[in-house]
Parts: sequence; structure tokens; C-alpha cells
Amino acid sequence: MSNKNIPVTQPFLPELSEFIPYLEKIWNNRWLTNNGPFHQQLEAELCKYLGVEHVSLFNNATIALITALQAMRISGEVITTPYSFVATSHSIMWNGLEPVFVDVDPATFNIDPAKIEAAITPRTTAIMPVHCYSNPCDVEAIQEIADNYGLKVIYDAAHAFGVNYKGESLLKWGDLSILSFHATKVFNTFEGGAVISPDAKTKQRIDHLKNFGIEDELTVTAPGINGKMSEINAAFGLVQLKHIQQAMEQRQAVDNRYRSMLADIKGISLYQHNQYANCNYSYFPILVEPDYPLTRDELYEKLKENNILSRRYFYPLISNMPMYRGLSSSSITQLPCANALADKVLCLPIFHELISEDQNYIIRLIKES
Repeated sequence: MSNKNIPVTQPFLPELSEFIPYLEKIWNNRWLTNNGPFHQQLEAELCKYLGVEHVSLFNNATIALITALQAMRISGEVITTPYSFVATSHSIMWNGLEPVFVDVDPATFNIDPAKIEAAITPRTTAIMPVHCYSNPCDVEAIQEIADNYGLKVIYDAAHAFGVNYKGESLLKWGDLSILSFHATKVFNTFEGGAVISPDAKTKQRIDHLKNFGIEDELTVTAPGINGKMSEINAAFGLVQLKHIQQAMEQRQAVDNRYRSMLADIKGISLYQHNQYANCNYSYFPILVEPDYPLTRDELYEKLKENNILSRRYFYPLISNMPMYRGLSSSSITQLPCANALADKVLCLPIFHELISEDQNYIIRLIKES
């Protein structure tokens, strides 16, 4: 047994000495929030790095999702996936809307476009897919359905920082895309998020909504919220951005080692990346199949007993949680693939500082089961 805990992930933290000059500038100019200079700089730098034109920073991705739905004036029903973190469907509920769950593609773990059309009703106004584990959704098929039925598409792209699809930023697809900069993400600002907009007019509306709906000193034009990112978070993001490429390359090395050493274990299946997209290596999910000696939960407990903190991500399904399982779209019979994945997927530790010795230990425990 290892004497130390090996977490499922760890945030990249630069040298503290690199961050202190930014804090000194904040202390000197006393501009802590409300679109300060670091906030403006990070938006500009992210536009360049991500290959997009309009970024609106937020204090977290959940508020960004809530605001995105407001900005698009969504009403009625929103078709989404049950295989996600609860923030996806919670943002729909916070807007007084009804999430409608449809099944996922068992190969990509993303919402299955073939199931979307049958779920559309006269009350449907939007689709909220999730790029699961940074793997792109079938964006072409989803957009075709949205165009045919006059629906908005808002992507929960919490996992998709830095992902390009067919040579362009994945974040350009749909009407809006939302990123998460939570501490567990590849790129983090302690807490934070962003909305990617297609044009300046949409960004302006989002920026008003995240600041209480304030138009100017005397005018409030919408029931906005306080979703602004602070200067400290933005400053940390600027430091992080200097190291993001190196951090992702280190994670890729961990990913490659897992794939090499787990490939031939009977009963363990590996998640496959989209051939037309790069990966940011934010997660390493495996599928524990029926012919493996242990169930997924037994393997999870075995790793935990040996101080390895893997994660059953996503389990339970959103649709099986008490507040959602009463919805007609939550029926297990309608979501067979999502339910099967939720019972089989286990995310193994992956982070930039996961050393080979610890990774070998994880792999050995899986092989010995």
C-alpha cells in the first residue's frame, strides 16, 4: 500500500514568486474587480490562445451557463445529456426551464444526435450538449437539427479548453460555448469560467447580464446577476496561460503511458479520442467490462483502500438523482447507454506531476485484480 494519497487530479500551480508581482500591481492600483486591467488582458490573451473573437470571463462556469441561457432568451424545454456534472442541468432549472434528457453515444459518451429529434416538442427552444472528457460532440449533426427546428445550441464546453476540431476552435460551434476554469480543470483560475460569443453584440449582452444588467451609471436594462471574475483570479489565469502548453504535454505523457500498459488487460476498455480533434488530456476514463474480475465499484474501492482516489465520473447519472428522476425523460429504459456507462466508467488519476512510480503502482493494482 502506498503511504500517500494519489488524487484523481491536481491543479497546476506556478512558482509563487511568479504570481506575487501580479498581486503587488493589484495592491498598488487597488482595482480588485469590475473589469480591471488583468481581467481585460486575460480576455484578450484567451481570445488569441483559443482562436476565438469574443470571451466574457465569469466567476465560475455555473453562473456562466445560467447567464448564457438568459442571454439567448431560452424558454420551455432544453434537450441535454444525463451524462454530465449536475451544473449542466442545474443551470437549466435555475432559469425555470425543463431539462429533457436523451441518451448518449456509447462510443463518444456525448449526446446522441439520433436521439435528439424524437425528443423535440413545441416547447423545445434549445439544445445543451456537453463535450465529454474534451471529446467533441457531433457538432455538424447537432447544428443541422438545430437549424431545421429553429433551436439555439449552447455547448457546455467545461472540459474542452484548447480543443480544436478540424483545424478550428471547437468553441466556435453553436450559439455559445461555456468553459470552466475550476481548480480541477486543465486551465484554472482557482474558480472561474467564460462564455465564448460569436459576435460583439452578443458579448455586450452577456457582459451586461453578468454585471447586474447595468448598462451605465443610471440604467439597468435586464435582471442580471453578479458573475464577474475578480482581478486576482484573472491575474492567476495570466500566469497559468504561460505554462498551459507544458502542463498539457505532461498530461499527454501520462495518458500515453496508461494506454500502453492497460491496452491488453482483459475486461478493461480505453476511451478513444476523436481523430479530427486534439485532446487536452483532462481526464483518463476506463471502462470496467463484465469480463474483468471485479466490478467497477469493487475496483474503485480497491484503489481507494490503497490510497488511490479514482472517480466514478459521472455517477450517479443526473437523471437518477432524486430531484430529476421524476422527469419523464429520466426513465432508465430511454437512457440505456448512459446508464451502462455510469456503471462502468472509472476515471484514473491524471495530472502534470503524476510520477511514473505512482502510475506504475496504479497500473499494477489494476492488473493484479
